[in-house]
Amino acid sequence: MTESLQKLLVELEQFGLSNDATIADRPQRMLNITRDTGEFLSVLVRSMNAQRVLEIGTSNGYSTLWLAFAARAVKGHVTTVELSDFKLSLAAKNFERSGLAPFITQVKGEAGAMLRGASESSFDVVFLDSERSEYLGWWPDIKRVLRKGGLLVVDNATSHSAEMGPFVETVSADADFTTCTVPVGNGEFLATQVSP
Repeated sequence: MTESLQKLLVELEQFGLSNDATIADRPQRMLNITRDTGEFLSVLVRSMNAQRVLEIGTSNGYSTLWLAFAARAVKGHVTTVELSDFKLSLAAKNFERSGLAPFITQVKGEAGAMLRGASESSFDVVFLDSERSEYLGWWPDIKRVLRKGGLLVVDNATSHSAEMGPFVETVSADADFTTCTVPVGNGEFLATQVSP
């Protein structure tokens, strides 16, 4: 990792913490993943040689940079979806500063609509860090767009376990998937399709 990218990540970590400590309005909060979660995602993308990564919930782009850093190493690409114009703009500036912009496509819009319009088996890794109340409704399309052997990673599995409960239970009960929760950061719920 270059020194300039390392400095940008530290800057975004500090900005996220100070911003979220003073702002109660959820749409204006960054709600970034933890650094160890970023490192974990980066290793997962590299180990899977993931060419097509989908992130739902860009925020200011902190998590996207970890995904794109790994995607660049394996000649992959990250598509990241965000509804907020404010956050889209923040993220775009950070992507340009990072030098990783060529490996990132920003999509403005509602994630459910984007998922419905995506092709079957179009992503190797899906990282979900968005409106938890929407996850259950998105599940059929997440399952459809994830390639066989692909990986779903969902943040906040332990920090918001009550909110995540119904989704985790539904995915865990799906005979096509094997799942686990990893105690990294705010807890990462992982699901991968079992080979037939």
